[in-house]
Amino acid sequence: MAEACRIILNTTFLPSLHSLHKTHKKVSYSQPFLHKRHPAIQCSISTSSDTKAAAKVSETVPWGCDIDSLENAEALQKWLSDSGLPPQKMAIQKVEVGERGLVALKNIRKGEMLLFVPPSLVIAADSEWSCPEAGEVLKQYSVPDWPLLATYLISEASFEKSSRWSNYISALPRQPYSLLYWTRAELDTYLEASQIRERAIERITNVTGTYNDLRLRIFSKYPHLFPEEVFNMETFKWSFGILFSRLVRLPSMDGRVALVPWADMLNHSCEVETFLDYDKSSKGVVFTTDRPYQPGEQVFISYGRKSNGELLLSYGFVPREGTNPSDSVELSLSLKKSDKCYKEKLEALKKHGLSASQCFPLQVTGWPLELMAYAYLAVSPPSMSRQFEEMAAAASNKTTTKKNITYPDIEEQALQFILDSCESSISKYTKFLQASGSMDLDVTSPKQLNRRLFLKQLAVDLCSSERRILFRAQYVLRRRLRDIRSGELRALKIFNGFRNLFR
Repeated sequence: MAEACRIILNTTFLPSLHSLHKTHKKVSYSQPFLHKRHPAIQCSISTSSDTKAAAKVSETVPWGCDIDSLENAEALQKWLSDSGLPPQKMAIQKVEVGERGLVALKNIRKGEMLLFVPPSLVIAADSEWSCPEAGEVLKQYSVPDWPLLATYLISEASFEKSSRWSNYISALPRQPYSLLYWTRAELDTYLEASQIRERAIERITNVTGTYNDLRLRIFSKYPHLFPEEVFNMETFKWSFGILFSRLVRLPSMDGRVALVPWADMLNHSCEVETFLDYDKSSKGVVFTTDRPYQPGEQVFISYGRKSNGELLLSYGFVPREGTNPSDSVELSLSLKKSDKCYKEKLEALKKHGLSASQCFPLQVTGWPLELMAYAYLAVSPPSMSRQFEEMAAAASNKTTTKKNITYPDIEEQALQFILDSCESSISKYTKFLQASGSMDLDVTSPKQLNRRLFLKQLAVDLCSSERRILFRAQYVLRRRLRDIRSGELRALKIFNGFRNLFR
């Protein structure tokens, strides 16, 4: 399901193109530029969540192949070998986990270095364009790496066989597994209980905003280089879907982001720790196995320590419940507007980059210190106003202040505050999971029905795993509260016993 590499997953890396508002030197030409005509692509630039529009995506983006197809795999392997990829111990095959993946052809030892993809076969911000003038325009406007690579991918795809990367692009999925392809109605229906819904909406908004910024500032000024029938919202949805699921950051190349053909066919496993990087000695992108593989076994890497929600957000899959040790769920905490100190607390939070409503990750193993600090602030009485600043600072992950603060007098109220939020969230998940069995899909097309069933199953898997973590947190919170209250009761009994002795 997920053919991708290790990627930094955070919507903040979608660069804003506000810098394009600055005055830049325009590219001038002494004569009209003649370049290969881009093939006409019937794509809508509408950002509507209309189901029919979403269903047409695979028909309107002509390049690529079905996500489980091997039709172009042999051509890709031959092209890579002819272009400098050394003989491999793996081959692209259909697999149970990930649709397509790299499978061992020979015995592979633990600790063995594999791949050796040379830099010449890596797509990065400095890659040569089939249309050099288009690349020059984007560089003149200082377009950041992400939108630059998204535009580059579309440009190269539109040149078909004339592009050096045609064999690679033809083997990419025509419609990547990505929440970018979920309509707003589907997000609202299937992810209503999960905070990933908000992350998905934010990501879709960022992609749409990035495209609109490019279109307004650059594409409309150079229509001969960026024709709208090629560079539109649907093709950018495709290119960003590819980047989210396949772009890697290579630590040994100063954090350079790149697409690495062949390597991006490796699927993720929660049971491995190895990831891609550039090896200076062999001068290639490699990974070192942390377990042996027999011929016929699928070879895995790690996309990073990500929650099930994060894996769904970028890669479009959810690991089996209980198999991801890095799984977490975001719990939302909010100040009460009825709080007498609401304004003072909000001011303290804003000073440290927080808001009146904040999300914190819960794991089966516990929760961050910042969450407890936020809860202390939320329940603190007016008499503790001098501590508001300290609590807000400790609740922020942007400061280096002491996090492990304790206020024994209000610890019970803080834990109860977290428990109430936790149980409210559990209620939402339970409501969705109970209703999912009888959910009316209302789809007449068999193909669309299969898609909806698939999306619903992903949502059920995600919500089940996130609710499991909330149940664990609920148990721990209740036990802690019981211990506090039992201790208070024992203390009261001892106090009353002493008081009776002296009567």
